[in-house]
Amino acid sequence: MDMFSRLAEDKIKKAISDGNFNHIAGKGKPLKKDSLADVPEDLRMSYRIMKNSGHLPEEVQLNKEIASLRDLLKLCTEDEEKERLENRIIEKEIQFQLLLDKRKLNQSPAYNRYKSKIHNRLF
Repeated sequence: MDMFSRLAEDKIKKAISDGNFNHIAGKGKPLKKDSLADVPEDLRMSYRIMKNSGHLPEEVQLNKEIASLRDLLKLCTEDEEKERLENRIIEKEIQFQLLLDKRKLNQSPAYNRYKSKIHNRLF
């Protein structure tokens, strides 16, 4: 442990012994799960930056659009509108696959490892 880590550790221990952390909101309760916990660690920081700035990776945006279209399709009662929504879903799915191929995400070990978690979360 380097000098700065040790100094920080000592200050934290002193604050604990002085009772400075006794009145923190949420004390004794589990922390909320990070919304990006399922994103591979090497991608998490860049996703967090994009999320905080209001931007989403194109593949995430496409998946959200597909999910929204599927929700609309479930509620749709008119045959003509159903067909239009089904065609848009197919179009977005093709666009998504082309994006994956272009970025070679299908070949990424990280993507393949988390593919099912991502799919389960979105659909």
